[in-house]
Amino acid sequence: MKDALESVRRLSAHPDSRCWYVAWSPKGSLLASCGGDRAVRIWGREGDNWECKCVLSDGHQRTVRKVAWSPCGNYLASASFDATTCIWKKKNDDFECLTVLEGHENEVKCVAWAPSGNLLATCSRDKSVWIWEVDEEDEYECVSVVNSHTQDVKHVVWHPTQELLASASYDNKVCIYKEEDDDWECRATLEGHTSTVWSLSFDPEGQRLASCSDDRTVKIWKECTPGDGDGSADSAWKCVCTLSGFHSRTVYDVAWDRLTGALATACGDDGVRIFKEDTTADPEQPVFYLSAHMPKAHSQDVNCVAWHPQEAGLLATCSDNGEIAIWNYHSEA
Repeated sequence: MKDALESVRRLSAHPDSRCWYVAWSPKGSLLASCGGDRAVRIWGREGDNWECKCVLSDGHQRTVRKVAWSPCGNYLASASFDATTCIWKKKNDDFECLTVLEGHENEVKCVAWAPSGNLLATCSRDKSVWIWEVDEEDEYECVSVVNSHTQDVKHVVWHPTQELLASASYDNKVCIYKEEDDDWECRATLEGHTSTVWSLSFDPEGQRLASCSDDRTVKIWKECTPGDGDGSADSAWKCVCTLSGFHSRTVYDVAWDRLTGALATACGDDGVRIFKEDTTADPEQPVFYLSAHMPKAHSQDVNCVAWHPQEAGLLATCSDNGEIAIWNYHSEA
């Protein structure tokens, strides 16, 4: 196995607390991190080093669980256990809090922008998914509240090109939403995991969805086009592959690299793993093999894996020990 994961840099990002999530800006020039210290930090590359450019510490009263960049890169959203989502606007090298989205009953677990930049989704421990609309004046309005899960909603992610949303929950299910007559509805429920689904990632084309779970597996779901003439407009997704036996603890995050097609996972066994698809296999029955494994990538749980949007193989991870690690993934294939 010539494929390898090489450590490039480690950053003490959120000392004495967890670093929950990292997100690259659309061009990859900045990396945002968030943590249990209630702060968001913005990192930039200076030569071979990474430096903290600014700290956004006045937006939230509790843990910041997720951060997300708008497609244009001028806005950053942060989701917090204080039940709010902050929208930050980039001003030169700094960020200012533009607005605070309120409405969830308790912890907001995730926030995500649609590819158009006109829609934002949030999800919460209150079991709901909210869709927000953004206008030219930077006004945010909740246009839909969907209650399709029966438990805490952990993650939301948009399809890379369509206005299609997926959510993952403590109820072991994944829901797929589409807009129907000015309202958002759950159009498909993906069942197969036997415990909490922690995260989701679409493949570069948006034809498949990867989900990862407390059941220690990653599942690959593929959209099936409804049969002609059956009158069904609902999308159907079927599980075409399950990656099991690779992870010894909960899989907390999964990320599909848009540039290489590699699939990275973050695990509660402190490891980071990279999977590659066997190109000779039947696309209807894909096969993934373990291409690289860093057993002790961090000294504690790995919470997030994030591929750089423009540099193939550059990966950021973060951990319960408060640190960020930057890696280079080299693949022979």
